[in-house]
Amino acid sequence: MSVVEVMVDSPRVGKGSVMASLSSLRNTLYSAAVAGLGILASATSPTPAEAEPWPSRVNAVYKIEFGGFDVGTFEFSSSVNGQSYTLTGDAKLSALLGAFKWQGATRSSGALAGDQPQPSGYTFNFVSTAKNGSLKMGFAGDKVASVAHVPVHQPAPMTVPVRDVDLKGVLDPLSAVMALSRTKAENPCGRKLAVFDGKQRFDLQLTYKRQDRVTDVRPSGQPGIAYVCKVKYTPIAGHKPTEESRTMAASQGIEVSLRPVPSANLFVPHQIIIPTGAGIAKLTAIRVHITTPRNEQIALGH
Repeated sequence: MSVVEVMVDSPRVGKGSVMASLSSLRNTLYSAAVAGLGILASATSPTPAEAEPWPSRVNAVYKIEFGGFDVGTFEFSSSVNGQSYTLTGDAKLSALLGAFKWQGATRSSGALAGDQPQPSGYTFNFVSTAKNGSLKMGFAGDKVASVAHVPVHQPAPMTVPVRDVDLKGVLDPLSAVMALSRTKAENPCGRKLAVFDGKQRFDLQLTYKRQDRVTDVRPSGQPGIAYVCKVKYTPIAGHKPTEESRTMAASQGIEVSLRPVPSANLFVPHQIIIPTGAGIAKLTAIRVHITTPRNEQIALGH
């Protein structure tokens, strides 16, 4: 369930092709939102002793599009209480007049060590018109200590084995969001994330691409710009070295747009774009609500 796990059949004409594409793309859309590429990313980074407190809550709603059609929504929330954090992500996909439906729920929790997250647990559950399943991961220190799939996951032939060394120094997809939270640079790009989602180990390298204008439905008092980062996906283990994975690793079109919210010392993603062999997957912010440590309310609407 990698952020760019795209195993779409070769293009064919007809309902079966669309169903196959949507079925294989569901995890791409969901994990793109979950791995988030920065649902939160702090605008500044004081020294640890001067670090700004985390917002007590962030709630965000995104619309999901595929091939130019609305196919669902993704809702994200974060809650910070002292040095503990809880993150949730819920996605709903529907297409072909309801013939294809999929729902996924992700939860992550852990502790904050200064500006860095230390995950303790991660769960992912999904229900669809075809099958149901779940994933549970446990952490010990900076490495994955346990992984359990229901039903039991059997790696497909040709899958690159996941070694113990691949499970050290990694974050689950939601905690990777928190890892983007502090930066000394004004530009939030220029980051590298080491992620393990329970099946695949991959790196995400962000580099600056451009700036875009952002307009609010109602004035928010926040800058109307977004930093657009190019994202390079590098599979490490748990993937199949297929043409699809090679194409995605070579892609120059994966982007995440991060909008600065100085009043909350945050960046929030305005849009995520992932080109695939079956079309373009896009997540766009509809509304974002932030509660600061001082209980100030910030609302963004697009």
